[in-house]
Amino acid sequence: MNRIRPSRIVDLSKEIAYNREDPFFMRVKIKHHAHGRARWLVRALGLPFRLFPKDFAGWGDDTITKMGVHSTTHIDAPWHYGPTLADGGRPATVDEMPLDLCFGPGVVFDMRHKGEGEQITVADMEASLAASGAVAGKGAIALIRTGRDRLQGTRDYWKSGTGVSAAATEWLIDRGVLVMGVDQWGWDLPFHRQIKTAREENDATLFWQGHLVGRRKPYWQMEQLRGLDQLPSHGFDVAIFPLRLKGASAAPARVVAFLYD
Repeated sequence: MNRIRPSRIVDLSKEIAYNREDPFFMRVKIKHHAHGRARWLVRALGLPFRLFPKDFAGWGDDTITKMGVHSTTHIDAPWHYGPTLADGGRPATVDEMPLDLCFGPGVVFDMRHKGEGEQITVADMEASLAASGAVAGKGAIALIRTGRDRLQGTRDYWKSGTGVSAAATEWLIDRGVLVMGVDQWGWDLPFHRQIKTAREENDATLFWQGHLVGRRKPYWQMEQLRGLDQLPSHGFDVAIFPLRLKGASAAPARVVAFLYD
């Protein structure tokens, strides 16, 4: 059986770790237990110390004491965008993500030229494809490179970025792209910019506009990716491995790219 093996595998995921610079509502907390604790557990279960394996220090163990499903590299399910779809139907939760959507050809859209608070438009998306020669069609996984992953770990990360407009989001979906992701904190503009613009323009359509497209046209969206600078514009595959959290709006995900010679 002939198999095409990747020449390189690129991790597109953040480490899951405590970071004091994250906003308070997104911080991860992990307790790392000493190996010796396990020795006392085994002893309590009935094994005398004299029968412990030689040099048995105990097993390592860790407990995630706090972690929201959106706190690290993750994928959002349509349920995240609201409890009902625009047509009244029930949106899918993350455990219901079809596995065939979790693997597909990747396409990088280079949006590093977009400034703070600028929306990514359909024209921007079309220009990126024209420049790279990539094709974004049915089954493709779109990756939006803003370069903001350089801010991961800093207090500016969640406050910085561009935003994928509703029109650009819908443009991807209409081309058959149902899975997409970005290397900044969120898909839309940073919260403070969304709120400021909505208030100034007195326009109720401006807040969370990219996300809310998913109520009309369900799609799956990754946030807080990293390492898109290590990828070509196309010619590689992407695999997404979200935790199978029953009934959840999202799940932390290990996202990797497979490059071939």
